[in-house]
Amino acid sequence: MSDPTPADAAPPKSKKKLLIVIIAAVVLLGGGGAGAFFFMQKPADESSEEEDGKSAKHDKDDKEKGKKKEGEVKLPAQFVALDPPFVVNFEPGASARFLQITAQVMTRDPHMKEFLEANNPIIRNDLLLLFGNKQVEEVATQEGKEALRAAALEAVRKIVEAEEGDPEEIEAVYFTSFVMQ
Repeated sequence: MSDPTPADAAPPKSKKKLLIVIIAAVVLLGGGGAGAFFFMQKPADESSEEEDGKSAKHDKDDKEKGKKKEGEVKLPAQFVALDPPFVVNFEPGASARFLQITAQVMTRDPHMKEFLEANNPIIRNDLLLLFGNKQVEEVATQEGKEALRAAALEAVRKIVEAEEGDPEEIEAVYFTSFVMQ
């Protein structure tokens, strides 16, 4: 028979090398995964202490929320539209000639909704004066619009207080339309 040539002998060696490389890779990956698993695990006594601390904190928070819920039920939001829209003129020569704002007042108290509707002329008067005293530059930016909205909320709360209502019942004033031309 013929002697094995070097070409015939090479395939068994390469299969052995391939098998060794595969086994080494599996052992390394398995060992790395197991090491990561054990490294990431907390000892049983530490994790139970943390869970006890978290559950105690949640219990305390739930009790506080329960006290608030028992004493006070949050009613759905109610909106009072201040119609028609407010229209004010800017000074001549400004980049815009007028400002038109549609606004709504938010409360959760049904009685406050009636109170706001009954005092609508006073609220509209004060807001018209507030809006009319603004310059284009003051209300052209997002920050300026937010500041105007906060000032409108304060104006409405002052009116409510002056008319012997509870100003804290007024939660917000929202601009539902804001046009400058």
